[in-house]
Amino acid sequence: MADIPDKLFFKIGEVADLLDLKTHVLRYWETEFKCLKPVKSRSNQRLYRRQDVETALLIKDLLYQRGFTIAGARNQLDRQKSLELPVSPREELSHSARQRLAQVKSDMLALRQSLLDNQ
Repeated sequence: MADIPDKLFFKIGEVADLLDLKTHVLRYWETEFKCLKPVKSRSNQRLYRRQDVETALLIKDLLYQRGFTIAGARNQLDRQKSLELPVSPREELSHSARQRLAQVKSDMLALRQSLLDNQ
């Protein structure tokens, strides 16, 4: 399995590089697998959480290594999700706060770049 850097969020290109895939493959998987839902920043960039990267790694393994079809991989993931324990409300709030912070950071970096470009 790929070594995932210790970051909160990854851009689609970073995930594609980690998984040795093209970005259009990840975008297609988002339409086929409801468990793969990266958040989007205000600038509409996909931001994958570590959990999303791990899910994408699992999807890649199911499709490319174990020979599952898209439907078979979807069923396998649904089966695995039904066995997992639900997330506590405190963890969900923390996740929501992290998403918001990532959006603010992305917006601030875009603003900084815009200011630098105008100098």
